Amino acid sequence: MNQDYIIPDNWSILEEGFDAARVEASESLFSLGNGAMGQRANFEENYSGSSFQGSYIAGVYYPDKTKVGWWKNGYPEYFAKVLNAPNWIGVNVYINGEELDLNTCKEIRYFRRELNMKEGWYERSFTAILPNEVEVAVKVIRFLSLKRNELGAINFEIELKNTDANVIFEPYLDSGITNEDANWEEKFWETLSVKSVEEQAFVTAKTLKTEFHATAFMQSSLFKNGKVLNAAFEEKVHEDKISFTYSSEVKKGDKIALHKFGGYVTDMNHKRENLIAAAQAVLEGAVSAGFETLLQEQKDAWAGIWEMADIAIEGDVKAQQGIRFNIFQLNQTYLGEDARLNIGPKGFTGEKYGGSTYWDTEAYCIPFYMATKNHEVARNLLTYRYNHLDKAIENAKKLGFSNGAALYPMVTMNGEESHNEWEITFEEIHRNGAMVVAIKRYVEYTGDFSYVPEKGLEVMIAIARFWQQRANYSTKKDKFVILGVTGPNEYENNVNNNWYTNYIAKWCIDYCLASLEKVEREYDSDFKRIIEKTDLKEEELARWKEVSEKMYFPYSEEYKVFLQQDSFLDKEIIPVSELSRAQRPINQKWSWDRILRSCYIKQADVLQGFYFFEEHFSKEELEKHFDFYEPLTVHESSLSPCVHSIQAAALGRMDQAYQFYLRTSRLDLDDYNNEVKEGCHITSMAGTWMSIVEGFGGMRVIDGKLSFNPRIPEGWDSYSFKLNFRNQILKISVAPQKTSFSLEGTEPLEILVNGKPVAVMPSVLLTV
Repeated sequence: MNQDYIIPDNWSILEEGFDAARVEASESLFSLGNGAMGQRANFEENYSGSSFQGSYIAGVYYPDKTKVGWWKNGYPEYFAKVLNAPNWIGVNVYINGEELDLNTCKEIRYFRRELNMKEGWYERSFTAILPNEVEVAVKVIRFLSLKRNELGAINFEIELKNTDANVIFEPYLDSGITNEDANWEEKFWETLSVKSVEEQAFVTAKTLKTEFHATAFMQSSLFKNGKVLNAAFEEKVHEDKISFTYSSEVKKGDKIALHKFGGYVTDMNHKRENLIAAAQAVLEGAVSAGFETLLQEQKDAWAGIWEMADIAIEGDVKAQQGIRFNIFQLNQTYLGEDARLNIGPKGFTGEKYGGSTYWDTEAYCIPFYMATKNHEVARNLLTYRYNHLDKAIENAKKLGFSNGAALYPMVTMNGEESHNEWEITFEEIHRNGAMVVAIKRYVEYTGDFSYVPEKGLEVMIAIARFWQQRANYSTKKDKFVILGVTGPNEYENNVNNNWYTNYIAKWCIDYCLASLEKVEREYDSDFKRIIEKTDLKEEELARWKEVSEKMYFPYSEEYKVFLQQDSFLDKEIIPVSELSRAQRPINQKWSWDRILRSCYIKQADVLQGFYFFEEHFSKEELEKHFDFYEPLTVHESSLSPCVHSIQAAALGRMDQAYQFYLRTSRLDLDDYNNEVKEGCHITSMAGTWMSIVEGFGGMRVIDGKLSFNPRIPEGWDSYSFKLNFRNQILKISVAPQKTSFSLEGTEPLEILVNGKPVAVMPSVLLTV
């Protein structure tokens, strides 16, 4: 564990005491989002210390030109950057002419932050002595409205503690911003106009190349001791910035506050010529409602989310804080209301990795959104990939594939591959399989097969074509092999026959063939349309079957396990337990050459296959593979602990399952990998939810029925969660000696508990 300054609390993320070395980490942890926009927890007032400035608009990106030392055919021309958007939160503050800046204050007597996850707001309060000896107490509350998702609100309040003083607030908009991770130090925005109408200000800018147009806007009001202060203001306009200056004489003990409303409207949702009018409408609604009404709206909106999504844990505050932080951040990032959007790996908390979506969405996120929201949200996520199918076919074509074969991108905003590390772009092709796994999970969980003939089958056919072409026949083995890949374990590149890749390739082909038969049988008109559209012939299906039936899987007779790849046992096998802590994390301490030659595994690889296809293997096989591979795993991917937690629970190893759960749920709060200042690991947070629901709760779908095999970590009094299963809400409560089920709905629900069928009746508590 690398940090422990976050104070344990059931519903809030809390920090007390100011430490400049923690500022950037806290900017990530206290981030805000509402699905449409988000921002790091940067100070509103100027801060001259080290800070990572970031405000982001969902779906808005920039194609930053690829920066590599040499070019390879098939390389993406750009890396899709999540953009640091124009800054609307800024409020410069001057007291008797001295700028309020926590980096230059003579003394900070008190400092506290709170991210209230239950109600969806962020508060920062501090008492400081400025260089001119004026002592001030400051309290700032900020939130991004869920109900009005183009709007954010700030209440910036100052109390003078030791003297009367002149207080100046200078709220501003600024589009002269840069990205922390720009490849060529380019500016990504061009300011088009800076305007004001009375107390409203607007900065309109467009992204270069992609030409997204956005208007940042603001309107402010001054209050003294809770009453409106009709203060005059001075306007300053610059090339890409506008500010209003409010000056007021304030007596010792008085409280003066600035209410600032701001946010973004974009041409994703409005006509370009109407952006300022749209911003004015948002501001008029905000001013009419007022800060307190907007805050109450926010509390009500979050109450609605928590009613369905909460996981309540009794008896372990750190575990409770961890899971709620994960659920909170997932809902801040994506609410499922816009099918054009997806779940970025850093959400609105940072810029690292770029791109809007990875295979993480299909592998880890869809189960969370499917179970805690309505099924349309999961369908939207699947549709997102269907809408990108033509681009996936184009991506494969660039690499030499033909006949409509598709390779989904590792990183994307619009369906084009935009990741430019060769060992991932060209080799981490297992991502293709996750697209089909997501369809299978959706069909099993919702019972809605109609997605397959409507859209899903076209995706499956294109992916099956890819796998058939990517495999090649080995005369020596009389098998089909898949050469030159990177599996989920990114600490091995350019290996042959990664077991997980080969297995998911075969499974994708088999699942597509089975789906074709079902669609032909039950959806005749769709079947004819798809066959005609894809020009699928019997001889091609025969080639698929041959590849599937003769797929090669590396296996060790010595250890009786599937091998991660052909030459895995050529490595020196030394368990992680024998690796010095001073050498960890190896991705920050070792050369890449040394990592690639080592036996160490970044995240579940063979075990990822055992997680996805659990029903294909016996418990004894899982145990043997878990005992072989987990001791070699360094868990330096955010996606690693959750899979291992679920499998440890399935094996009845609850101490180990709990430790993995704690690591995944508090990965960012405790900064296990020493990188949280770059942003939080949003997509792995869905894996944390699965650690409890699928791990401790043992939830599976078997033959169309929910099945549970509940367990509880030692020391927990209870835990509970809800699932929206086929439009019926089932609540599960697990205690050491009993599990209770309650059903919201009108029809009974038959489930399995520890393998035995049980009927849950509506509004009747059932205890097993």
